Amino acid sequence: MTDDVFPDRNMEHLDKLAWVIEDQGWVADPVEADAGPPPRPGYTYTIGFETAFDRPEVVIFGLQAVAARGLLGMIADQHRGGVVLPVDGVFVGLLESDLPCALLTVDLALHAALFPDASAFHAGRGVGADRWRMLQFVWPDRNGRLPWDQDYDPRLRVAQPVIGT
Repeated sequence: MTDDVFPDRNMEHLDKLAWVIEDQGWVADPVEADAGPPPRPGYTYTIGFETAFDRPEVVIFGLQAVAARGLLGMIADQHRGGVVLPVDGVFVGLLESDLPCALLTVDLALHAALFPDASAFHAGRGVGADRWRMLQFVWPDRNGRLPWDQDYDPRLRVAQPVIGT
């Protein structure tokens, strides 16, 4: 008998994702940074929020996968509890110390290529790129500033590109 989490270690990547989504409702899919050109920071995005909660998928740029997974888990908990988080505006209450954050709409016509596994997962269920949604979770710097604020830490601008509107 084995305690292996996956029923079959030789499963294809998308099959593993589908298995986790079936088992847990959603999965966090990390993408490594790319030195470019142009350089692109690492990011993590959800697959399954659309099917589990009828809410958009969420992407977080510039955080380690484990930290992003924790934040995505907090968002999933809010969805599971019936909380509707504000979209396309700054809000407080999700992060400690009432730090501001935002969920911004991502135009998949421009950015779907960043989310190939989500596109493949949804397409496998008969959902085209124009039928599933993505939001970007924007996090603050140490001083509670967001990327569009004048005093935002300039070192984080590359780490957290804003692709949401």
